[in-house]
Formats: sequence, structure tokens, C-alpha cells
Amino acid sequence: MQEKWAHRADLAEAAINERHASRLWLLPRTNLAVVAWPPTTKDKIFLRWHYWWQAHYLDCLVDAAVRRPTPTRQQRIRQTLRGMRIRNLRGLTANRYYDDKAWLALAGARVQEVRKFRVPKAIRPLENNIIAGADNLTGVLPWRTNETFYNVPTNGPAAIMMARTDRLEQAIDLTDWIFDNLINEQGLVMDGVRLRMHGPEIVRDIHPYCQGVTLGACLEISEKLRERAGLEPGQSITGIDDAEKVEHLMLWVTRLRELVHAVAKDMATPAGVIDAHTGGGDGGLFKGILVRYLAEIALRLSEDTPLNRATRKIAARLVLASAESVWNHRLEIDGLPVFGADWTTDANLPRNAGVVGTSIAGAVRSSEIPERDLSVQLSGWMLIEAAARVSAAGYTYNG
Repeated sequence: MQEKWAHRADLAEAAINERHASRLWLLPRTNLAVVAWPPTTKDKIFLRWHYWWQAHYLDCLVDAAVRRPTPTRQQRIRQTLRGMRIRNLRGLTANRYYDDKAWLALAGARVQEVRKFRVPKAIRPLENNIIAGADNLTGVLPWRTNETFYNVPTNGPAAIMMARTDRLEQAIDLTDWIFDNLINEQGLVMDGVRLRMHGPEIVRDIHPYCQGVTLGACLEISEKLRERAGLEPGQSITGIDDAEKVEHLMLWVTRLRELVHAVAKDMATPAGVIDAHTGGGDGGLFKGILVRYLAEIALRLSEDTPLNRATRKIAARLVLASAESVWNHRLEIDGLPVFGADWTTDANLPRNAGVVGTSIAGAVRSSEIPERDLSVQLSGWMLIEAAARVSAAGYTYNG
């Protein structure tokens, strides 16, 4: 099982790099991912490049290099970081969108997981820029500068970043805000809050990546709380003498478990396949982000209670069931996969025809054929890498 998913992940990586990877403006030692395939002329010259899509491309490159380090993979990571710095023209902090910057901060910091790498110098100033962006009125990050929209796709990844960089109290504040304001009747995470003249207005949309980043934040916070309480990995919570610390840790673990169950109940088929219809454009990345953090839970959530062990199994099942479905519904072109935007139906053939995704009001809309979008293919690759990690830990899926 482990070898099967590792091989499939290699093919997913090869598909992206064969069709999308390209030097930036023919400059040596650079790499970025072209945002559509087949590409338009604008895409080929990186007139459109989508900062946050490139962050997830980098995240996937790191996944592959952590799974099996090679000089080629290490070189591509370096070239991609250089390509992003150059293409952004004024440094990585030059971006109005705090969600974009948070995604890159997470991916950039993960580079240190790869052998021979340290956190790139440009990432620490990016982290500080994000932290400085917290709004004085609400205490959380706006979607973009000079904006009164505060959403989970910004504050979720920022909270993960803060927890990972030992800014635990700030991570807790952002994630508490999510749970205090944006959990619906099903127990799922809504999109955000828009401040209007008449008062706050909840944006009730349910997106897979909102669930994913909230799960990720809960996991990182709970792990940091365990660490601060002096618990070793796997050690039972009964090893904590301080009742207040136990209660605080259990709050975050309980939130995580309840959200995993809500996702399994209301965002997946009975077989466990994530079935949210997110299309292409920015939405193409939404399901991939969710399964990235489900895999983290399957691998890292403490196994010190039966409920935690059951939650890990549910998370692993969602990952592996989704990966089996996506793989079974793929197309193959020249022996390499094309993943579907809908993980429960056959992929469509990308063609050099129809409308290509365009940026409107800060968001990228889907191409007429969603499978043409880099975002959709990255989500598929992210899912297959998640399945490779989960299967390597001994989890299996039997349908």
C-alpha cells in the first residue's frame, strides 16, 4: 500500500512539473507553475501567476522532497522560491492579501523539513508582516489591507503559523474568534464576518479549506499545549497535574474531534470521499487544503485516548477514500494523470478552448473546464501526497 501511493505521488508530481513548471521570463535558476494547461500566452509569460497558488505548489514540492529527497527536488524548491521573489517584484511582503501571505509563510517555513534546507531569509519578515496586520478593533486579521472583512481562510493559516513559531497566545486568540463567531448548526466552520454600518454580517458559506485550516490550528495549538505541559509524544493527559491545563488542552482536542466528525458527516459520501463541489479557480485548492490537515491529524493527534484514536482513523479514512476515488476517476495523458475537479466523477479533458479563469474582486474564477486550472491539479497532487503519508503510517482503506 505504501509503495502504491508513493508511486502515484511521483506520477502526480511529474504531471505538474511536466505541464506547468517553467522558468520565469527565461531567467536561469528560476521556476514557477504556469496557472493553466493548456496555457494562454498570458499564462506562459506569467502575466497571471496567482501568488497563493504558487505557495501551494511550493508546499507540494516540499511534500515530495520530504517523502524522498533528491537533488532535483531540492533544486526545484530553491528555484521556485527565487521565482516567487522575482515575480512579486517588491519582495514577498508586497501583497494586500493576508491570506496569500499566510499560505506562503506556512509553505516557506516547511522548507526546513527538507534535508540541507533552512527557513529562507525572506520568510521571517513575511511572518512579522502578517502578525503586524492584526486589526486593533477586532484583534484578528482582515482579508486584505483597508478591508472590513475578517475570514477563516486568512486567520486559520495565520493561527497555524503563529502556533508553529511559538506565538501560542496569538494563535489561540485567532482560533477562539473562529469558534466564538463562525460555527454553524452542523458544527462546520463558516467563511467570515463582514462589518457593515448596521453591524457585523456573517458570511455563512461553507468551504472545505475553512474546515482544514481550523483543524490545523486546533492540532497545532493542542500539540503546543501538550509540549508546555511537559508531555512526551503519546503520553497520556493524565500525566498533567494541573487541572486548568488539562481543561484547556481538552477544549482544543474536543473542538478538533467534533470538527472531524462534522466533516465526515456533512462533507463526505458514505464511503468517505470528500464531495464538496468547489470547481476550479481558487476553489480548486479548497479540498486539497482540507485533506492536508486531515492527514496531519491522522499522523500527529495524540493517541492517548480511545476518542483520539478513533478520530485519527476517521481522518485517515477520509484521506484514503478520497485519494482512491480521485485516482480511479483520473484521465491519463502521455502516461501522467489529470485529476478531476469533482472527486466523485470522471475528470474532464482540459482543452485549449473556452473561458480561462480570471481574477475578479480579489478572487480567481474557474476556467470553463476546471481541470485546466493549476489549482485543481495541485489539489489532486496534495491529496495523493497526503495518502502516501497516511499509508506509510500503516493506515489502509478497503472501501
